[in-house]
Amino acid sequence: MEPRYIAHSVIDDNHFMVLGTTQPDGTPRVSPVFYSHADYRDFYWISSPDAQHSRNVAAQPSVEIVVFNSQVNPGPDTAAVYIGATAVQVPDAELHTAVAAAFSSVRQGARAFGPDELSGDAKLRLYRATAESVEIHVRGNDPERGTGVDRRLAVEM
Repeated sequence: MEPRYIAHSVIDDNHFMVLGTTQPDGTPRVSPVFYSHADYRDFYWISSPDAQHSRNVAAQPSVEIVVFNSQVNPGPDTAAVYIGATAVQVPDAELHTAVAAAFSSVRQGARAFGPDELSGDAKLRLYRATAESVEIHVRGNDPERGTGVDRRLAVEM
């Protein structure tokens, strides 16, 4: 399978991503967040602006993301996507367009939010991470791309 379709499959088949942000002291912080995406480029999640990862994004927008299925046993079905991105709290002026993109299809266990629920006095906000780089995990014993050692392979999305 072509690498970008592997990445698409992993992104489509999972509901949580691990969001890596940078703390004020420079240490990493990882947070699982329920996500949606638009065209495998923009990744959306809802969070409180008071959450530590939200404060980290506000101070340092460079983030790293990993999407993977933690329910499979290690082996041939193990797949992961690594995404380097820039994240922002979606500005109110962009909220209508971003909400339409983020909730164009609602995943199981989620619900669509309206712009009024994510602005003004609302306690939650919409965040977007725009992918700048995408890689997939390649197992060392992958019959097509394996080198004997697990590695990452850059993907053109």
